[in-house]
Amino acid sequence: MSHGLNPAQQAAVEHHGGPLLVVAGAGSGKTRVLTTRIARLIEHHGVTPASILAVTFTNKAAGEMRERIGRLLGHDPVGMWIGTFHGIGARMLRRHADRVGRTPTYTIYDEDDTLAVVKREMERLRISHKVFTPKAILAEISSAKNALVDPLEYERLGRTPLAEAAAKVYRELEGALRSANAVSFDDLLTLPVRILRESEQIRQSVAARFQQVLVDEYQDTNRAQYEFVRVIAGGHGNLAVVGDDDQAIYGWRGADIRNILDFERDFPSARVVRLEENYRSTAPILELANAVISMNEGRRGKTLRTTRLGGDPVTLVEAADDRDEAEAVVAACQQWQRARGPWRECAILYRTNAQSRAMEEALRTAAIPYRLVGAVRFYDRREIKDLVAWLRLVANPADDEAFRRAITAPKRGVGETTLELLAAEARTNGHSLLEQSRRIESMPGVRPATRGALTQMVAIVDRVRALAADAGVDRLLLEVIQATGFDEALRAEGPEGLERLDNVRELVTSAAETVIEDGGEVGLRPLDHFLQRETLVTGLDQLGPDADAVTMMTVHTAKGLEFPMVCVAGMEDGLFPLFRTIEDPEALEEERRLLYVAITRAGDRLQLSWAHQRRRNGELLPGTLSSFLRGGVAACYTKQPTVRARGSARLTSPYLGGGVGAARGARGEGRERPVGRGRTPAWTPRVGSQVEFEPEEAPSQDLPRFVPGERVRHGRFGSGTIAELSGSGRDAKVTVDFDDEGIGRKRLVIAFAGLERGFE
Repeated sequence: MSHGLNPAQQAAVEHHGGPLLVVAGAGSGKTRVLTTRIARLIEHHGVTPASILAVTFTNKAAGEMRERIGRLLGHDPVGMWIGTFHGIGARMLRRHADRVGRTPTYTIYDEDDTLAVVKREMERLRISHKVFTPKAILAEISSAKNALVDPLEYERLGRTPLAEAAAKVYRELEGALRSANAVSFDDLLTLPVRILRESEQIRQSVAARFQQVLVDEYQDTNRAQYEFVRVIAGGHGNLAVVGDDDQAIYGWRGADIRNILDFERDFPSARVVRLEENYRSTAPILELANAVISMNEGRRGKTLRTTRLGGDPVTLVEAADDRDEAEAVVAACQQWQRARGPWRECAILYRTNAQSRAMEEALRTAAIPYRLVGAVRFYDRREIKDLVAWLRLVANPADDEAFRRAITAPKRGVGETTLELLAAEARTNGHSLLEQSRRIESMPGVRPATRGALTQMVAIVDRVRALAADAGVDRLLLEVIQATGFDEALRAEGPEGLERLDNVRELVTSAAETVIEDGGEVGLRPLDHFLQRETLVTGLDQLGPDADAVTMMTVHTAKGLEFPMVCVAGMEDGLFPLFRTIEDPEALEEERRLLYVAITRAGDRLQLSWAHQRRRNGELLPGTLSSFLRGGVAACYTKQPTVRARGSARLTSPYLGGGVGAARGARGEGRERPVGRGRTPAWTPRVGSQVEFEPEEAPSQDLPRFVPGERVRHGRFGSGTIAELSGSGRDAKVTVDFDDEGIGRKRLVIAFAGLERGFE
C-alpha cells in the first residue's frame, strides 16, 4: 500500500498514535500521503471507517480523496465522514439543531438570502443603506463570526462607525435567523463549535466517535475551523494535519497562519514531518521559489528539492508597457505551442482580475484560444456592461435596452413601475425612452424625485453626446463616471466594489488604446469605433471547457493547480505586491507567499514579466520592478528585455532589471537576452476563438456545474429538469422542475443539494 513512497512520506503514513503535522511543500505528493495514511489506518491498524473524520476545503477534493481511498482498500470506506468544513458542520448541526434553537429541517441561507435579512434589520434599526451598504455590514458580521467573536464582544471591540452599525445588526441577526429556522453559511462553522463548547455530553460523544481526525490544507483554517478540530481531537490527540505555511494566502478572508505555525503549542507531543521532495517543477523553478520565500520571517522553514533533472532557466521579461508585456506573454505561449505542447499546457497568472483585459486583447489579436477561470470575461462584467450601456445610449439615443440598463447604473430611484409607465407613453407617442424622458414633466403620476432623476439623466446624455464628436472614448467614460457618481457607488460596495473599480479603470485604459491600436475606421467617430469593437469582442464564439486553450486566472484561483508552462505578469511594486500591503509586514509576507504559489504552479517553464509603464485610467504611469525580485533573488532568473524596452532610451530605473543602458551596466546583475521582434508577432496566427469557463466558486467549495435543461436526480425529490441557475461559488443556486407534480418547482443551494446528473 505504501510502495513507492519516499522516506518522509513513509514516516507520515506510518505514524499512528498522537498528533502529527505534515509540512507538505508544493508538488510534494501530500494528497497521496493523506489518502495512503487513511487506508493504512483502516487496513493495518484496524480502525473502522466510521471512526475517521477527514476534512478538506472543497467538495471536489473530498470526492477525489474518497475515490483514492476506495481504490487503495478495494472497497468504499463506508461510514467514514469526509467532506468540507461547511459540509461536516451542516451534518453535525442537523443532529443537534435543537441546541441552537432550530429544527433538523432548518434552511441554509446563502449570501443573497442572508443579505436580505441584513437589509431588513438595517431598515428596522434605521441604519441608512446609503451610509453603510448591506454588503459591508454583512462582511463585518461574517468576519466576526469566523473569528468566533459573539455580538456582545464585537460591540465592545467596535471602534469605527461601520463596526458600530454592524454591531447593532449583528445583535439582531441571530434572532431573525432563528425565527425563520434558518442558518447562514458562516453559522455552519460557528454553531457546531458553540454546541461542542456548551455540551460536555455531545463533546465527549463526538470525540469518542471520531478517534482519528485528519485535516487537509491546514494553513487555510480560520479561528472557527481551528476550534472545531481542536475540540474534537483535543481529548485523544489523534489529529493529523497537512499543510504548507508557505502557501498560506487567504489571510484576507480570515485564515490564520498561526494555526499551523503554532501547532506544537496546542499539541506539545506532535511529530513534525517535512515533505520537501518536489515531483512537479524543475531545478531552476524551485531555486527561484526557495529564494523568494526565504525572505519571509514568519515561516517554519523548508527547502524544496526537485526529483527532475535539467530544466529551462526562469526568465524575467522587461517590457516597455503593459501592451508590450502582453505581446511578450503571447509570444511565449506561441513558442511553447509550436515547440513543446498544446495550448492547454500554458497558463497566464496575474495578481488582480483587472489585468486580464490586456492579456485577453493580445490573445484575441493573435487568434489564440483562451479560457478565463475564476471570473467572467472582461467585457461581460457587470460594471463594464453598465458603462458600455451609457456609451451605447450616447451613440444611439433610440437604444431603449441601453436606457433601461443605464438608468440603474447607479440606481437613482427609478423603478420598474415608472419604467413601464414611461415605456407605455413612449409607445403611444412613437418615442424612445430617452426622448419620452425629455417630456417627463407633462406625464401625470410621476413622483418629483423620479422626474428629477430622469431629467438629470437626459442632461448627462446630451452633454456627453456633444463631446462625442471629437473627444476620445476615455474622456467620455470619465465624464459619465463623474456625472453619475458611478465610482462612489462602487466604493460603497466595500472590497468587491473596489475590485470592480479596478475593472472600470481598465475600461478607461482600453478606450484610450482603441483608436491608437487599431487606427480607427473611415467614417466612424471614436465612440462608434469603440462600440463596434466591443460588440465584436463580446460576440466571439465560445468553445467548450475541454477545448485546447490557454488558461488565464488570478494566482489565488491557481492554487492547487499545475501547468507545464506558466507566465506570471505584472511583477511591479504596487501591483505584486499590492500598494496597500507594502506598509503592513504581515500582509507583505502573504503577498510573497502568493508569489511563491505562482512560481510553484510551473512544471517545465516559467516566465515572469513587468512593465516600465502601465496604463491606469488611460494615463501611462511609471512602474518599478517588484521588490520581491530584486537583490539576491536576481541570480535565479535570466533577464529578457523586449525590443521596445531595449530600444527606448527614456526607460531608466535605479532598480535591478528596471532600466537599460548605464543603469543596467553599472550593476552587472542578471543574465540578459532580447525577446521578440517588435510589435508584430513573428508567427502565423492559428485561427481560434475565446473560451470561457463559468466563474469558479469560492475557495471553500468546489461545486459541480449544471446547465438549464439538464436532467438531474435529488435524493429526496427524485428526478427533474434544471430550469434556472443563479448566484456563483458557494452561493450558487439551482431551480429544478421535478417530475413529481406534488413536489413541483424547487430552488436549491447546489452546495447542499447533492444533485446527480444524467437521469431520465
